[in-house]
Amino acid sequence: MKFLSAPWRWSFISSLIKVEGCVFCKALDLPEKDSLICHRGIDFFVILNKFPYNTAHLMVVPYEHIDTPQRISPQRSAEMWELMNKSMDIIKEKFNPSGFNLGMNLGKVAGAGVKDHFHLHIVPRWDGDSNFMPIIGETRVLSYDIDQIYQVLLAEFRQYKK
Repeated sequence: MKFLSAPWRWSFISSLIKVEGCVFCKALDLPEKDSLICHRGIDFFVILNKFPYNTAHLMVVPYEHIDTPQRISPQRSAEMWELMNKSMDIIKEKFNPSGFNLGMNLGKVAGAGVKDHFHLHIVPRWDGDSNFMPIIGETRVLSYDIDQIYQVLLAEFRQYKK
């Protein structure tokens, strides 16, 4: 058997101990570089996923700690869709993905890791990014430095004016 070193995963593995509170609510109080928040809007913010499925995996999250988008008015939810589109534009320009997966996991049985604070995933996809490593090797290989990705996204969102 061959081993692939992935030391960046240690912070995730070591944090599997149950932590009190909501990861998204806590991120709002962290210093900018530690929060991975790329943009703060009126009712929603955009945050880089610290343990992503793929490079530049972003999430659009409401400030309000609520479990379902059904509790957001259509007027307020318009900002979520606007930020989703802006995120996709930035990722297309800077990382040139072949496509995207977009979605929400609502409730534990649907796969929600944070089941009480809904969020919209924006996962860029590239031709060939699915291979044997996650399936057979139970390992995902990400060829990037999260701090560099964050700096690129942050710079682009800073230029964004609604």
